[in-house]
Amino acid sequence: MQVIATAGHVDHGKSALVRALTGMEPDRWAEERRRGLTIDLGFAWMTLPGGERMAFVDVPGHERFVPNMLAGVGTVPAVLVVVAADGGWMPQSAEHLAAIDAVGIRHGLLAVTRCDLADPGPATRQALEHMARTSLGPVEAVAVSAVTGAGLPGLRAALARLTASLPVPDATAPVRLWVDRAFSIRGSGTVVTGTLPAGTVRSGQELLLTPSMRPVRIRGMESLNEPVASVSGVARVALNLRGIPADGLARGMALVDAGRWTMTKLVDVRLSCPVPPRLPLDMTLHVGSARTLARLRPLGSEGTTVARLTLRESLPLHVGDRLLLRDPGSAGVTILGATVLDVAPPALVRRGAAAAAGRELAAWPEVPTAADLLRRHGLLRYGVLAAMGVTGSLPPPVTASGWLADPARWGELRRRLTEVVAAHARRDPLAIGLPPEAARAALRLPDRALVEALARLPALGAAPEDALARIRLDGGYLRLGELQKSSQTQTPQPSLPPHVAAGVRAVLADLAGAPFVAPEAGRLRELGLDGRAIGAAARAGLLLRVTEQIVLAPGAEAEAARALAGLPQPFTAAEARQALGTTRRVAIPLLEYLDRAGITQRLPDDRRRVRLRSTRKVRPGVYRPPLSALRTIKRSRAAA
Repeated sequence: MQVIATAGHVDHGKSALVRALTGMEPDRWAEERRRGLTIDLGFAWMTLPGGERMAFVDVPGHERFVPNMLAGVGTVPAVLVVVAADGGWMPQSAEHLAAIDAVGIRHGLLAVTRCDLADPGPATRQALEHMARTSLGPVEAVAVSAVTGAGLPGLRAALARLTASLPVPDATAPVRLWVDRAFSIRGSGTVVTGTLPAGTVRSGQELLLTPSMRPVRIRGMESLNEPVASVSGVARVALNLRGIPADGLARGMALVDAGRWTMTKLVDVRLSCPVPPRLPLDMTLHVGSARTLARLRPLGSEGTTVARLTLRESLPLHVGDRLLLRDPGSAGVTILGATVLDVAPPALVRRGAAAAAGRELAAWPEVPTAADLLRRHGLLRYGVLAAMGVTGSLPPPVTASGWLADPARWGELRRRLTEVVAAHARRDPLAIGLPPEAARAALRLPDRALVEALARLPALGAAPEDALARIRLDGGYLRLGELQKSSQTQTPQPSLPPHVAAGVRAVLADLAGAPFVAPEAGRLRELGLDGRAIGAAARAGLLLRVTEQIVLAPGAEAEAARALAGLPQPFTAAEARQALGTTRRVAIPLLEYLDRAGITQRLPDDRRRVRLRSTRKVRPGVYRPPLSALRTIKRSRAAA
């Protein structure tokens, strides 16, 4: 099926022509038939010579009913422009053609009526000349008479050729059905009608009613007065809705697929011509069957074609949608077409932001791509980008939750994250690290997952040996690698303040002769090693923190395991204290530390035994802790 709208000046025979083609009365209201004047939208359909069915949306031609006319042409792919041979080109012919051009309809046909009353040649030449300068371009013309029937077979053949040339819409596209009628039928309930331009609707399907976003379910449906289980665009459909009264619906509302459209009151657009001078602040915006007020703000200097629209009501829009702006109070015809470039534009807060936005948008293609929108927004969720109407290939997400990023912005964020973490380390060198939530706030990112993804990346352009370029997320904190390296491990070691490093060296000197005689609390205070300083040294791998106040040299746990492995198994705490040459103050916490690390196992009788990596007997003094114990030790050090 295809759907075509009529267009043309009042009393040029649009309804009479539809009546002659279809045998149906398009004027639905008694007042229309009494006055012989179309007031509202009319609907009829016919079967073309090739067997395909085609529906007409008959629009009023009087200037008082232009909003109704715009509701009819807003969703159709083609138009039948009607000009009377005895009337020629008229003011409403021009206004209707301007509206067709504004909404971007590219397919049409010219019917010159009343050829039985006047020579159709002059009117045909005049109309074709006007139409060729619009989005329609050159079109076929047919002279007809609805009274005598002359030319009707040729018009039907021309309509068949026109419909055959129309593009086939995507049956899987997101559904957006603009409501043009809403009424109630006894025994059935609420019914809405509209032109479905693309996508597929099915009985039982749930859609959202905009702008309220209220869910409604399709109870049943018809197309051209015939019950159907599903229908794909382009098509005229009538939907019987469950869950909403008829008085809750009106022309201009839309039924949409959930999550596949952006409800917005703010859009950036490209106008079909430079912004005219002395435009009113508020204009009437038409899209589909909807109509609302819009405030237009040019983005740039005089002559710009890029503008921002602030809508009075939210509308479901995609990038690439065609809008029509009209000044109904102007003495002449003031109609502007607009193409949507961004349905969620960023705020213009800085001086010169509007001009900068105008320059950026002026370089965009007619329909923006994912790369264009990501370059402007920096970061967008996959679902948000899809709801903007972006089609085609998308870049891979940077997080598992579906965030997409502009490559340049992503690299800049990685550099800034490095700076933020480094600045925090300079301010508080003894801190565990920077919480990811603090980094998220500093970078003004919408999701912590983005910080974690950034932490997994190397800094842009950093050398492999540059430890400062490496950020690690360890124990729930962000930390930087440092340029200092341990001569033993050759791994990056965080630097410590001089007084802390001196205290650590003193502790290690004390432990050199008695590795398990931990310094007393007073000695640690004397050296300036409080809990935060000890924690920083332990995270750096310079001390082993057994408890808050008991510290030993790195590797003391392995040395203790070797000493304990030489004891008869199992052994008591007293035997362990003697083997380690320490006091009970150190021995008990150290044994508990070894229990947690999986190096030793405490038995029910409070004795312990050393866990072995294999069932083979290990020679006394030679101990290799199990892998699980090594992992536990690593986690314990990280948490210190």
